[in-house]
Amino acid sequence: MDHQVFTLNNGIRILFKPAKSTIAHCCLIINAGSRDEENGAPGLAHFIEHLLFKGTVKRNTNQILNRLEVVGGDLNAYTTKEYTCLQASFLKTHLERAMDLLQDIAFFSTFPKDEMEKEKSVILDEIASYEDQPEEAINDDFESMLFAGHTLGENILGTPESVKSFTQQNLSDFMAKNYNTNEIIFAISGAYNPAKVLKLAEQYFGCIASNASLKNRISPSAIQKQDKLVKKPINQSHCMLGSKAYSFHEEQKTGLLLLNNLLGGTGMSSRLNLEIREKYGIAYTIESNYSPLSDTGLFSIYFGTDAEKVEKALKLTHKELKKLRENKLGTVQLAQAKQKFIGQIALGEENRMGVLISMAKSLLDYNRIDSLKEVFAKINKVNADQLIDIANDIFAPEKLSMLLFQPEE
Repeated sequence: MDHQVFTLNNGIRILFKPAKSTIAHCCLIINAGSRDEENGAPGLAHFIEHLLFKGTVKRNTNQILNRLEVVGGDLNAYTTKEYTCLQASFLKTHLERAMDLLQDIAFFSTFPKDEMEKEKSVILDEIASYEDQPEEAINDDFESMLFAGHTLGENILGTPESVKSFTQQNLSDFMAKNYNTNEIIFAISGAYNPAKVLKLAEQYFGCIASNASLKNRISPSAIQKQDKLVKKPINQSHCMLGSKAYSFHEEQKTGLLLLNNLLGGTGMSSRLNLEIREKYGIAYTIESNYSPLSDTGLFSIYFGTDAEKVEKALKLTHKELKKLRENKLGTVQLAQAKQKFIGQIALGEENRMGVLISMAKSLLDYNRIDSLKEVFAKINKVNADQLIDIANDIFAPEKLSMLLFQPEE
């Protein structure tokens, strides 16, 4: 069997994927992200992620950071719109050490006030640094524009004002409301006996008090097309073009993933890269992205170029979108697109941590984990008629909003 799933009495699920390696990986995926913050408190989920490393009932910051590093392991974390993820990689002999540490920081953090103040300063620097990178900042600003008035439109890092305002009570309240044990997955990949994994999981996670609070996520309202130009002290123009897309529960998701990969996904042979960078030498970076969420999604295209080339880059981009809306893929084109996408997914299996996190998210989102064979079958099932319908839905000109960062004169 490729994997096994155990459910503890408190609702936490344990995912185990056997792997023949001296290196093991584990992650704790919590169904709580920036969209779960109260209005007026952007950045709270991300702030908590930082503070989880700053002190627990039995460990201080140095003890947390050294617990795995002293044996050559690695500890990290990140926050998204819908998830918080803690992850660790280590020699397989240190599984219990890793489980003990992740349990400790996720469920027994104390949020010391002096550490909170120091970390606020760190995050304020992170926000400032991010704003100095227009190719990164435009992504958040574009989401803020499309999801205005909704927590999905808030920056994951928060604002300087919100970060400065956070208290210990804010952190505790958010975790009590959103760190629900029935929405937590602890996943392990390594050369272990399943019985050992379950025994340690019971020891470290079975003791966590059950918390089955109901999450009340409000879906964003319909997105209205809008175009916005912002002058900034930058040297190059940056552009985002996109629209609302399918959630990860909608059947069209697979088709749009395939279309996105063909249009501007991974690799140098995407249509946008070949047409705009290779043929005309207009943009160093041009790419498309599709991010499905639990109740909505976002499709976007990004490019950066000289101000005088923006108009031509936009014209060429719309030309490629029009081709996908009007010209059905031929048998050979469709087969090649599928083969490329499937090959990239197969290569991604080499990233064992990435695969483990993906499996944990799938279990959280769908309550199942598809095998590679099942994933490939879904891709191969997509036909040209479905793709042209999706293209006319998502790439319709009347739905595509645009955000443009232009250099100040």
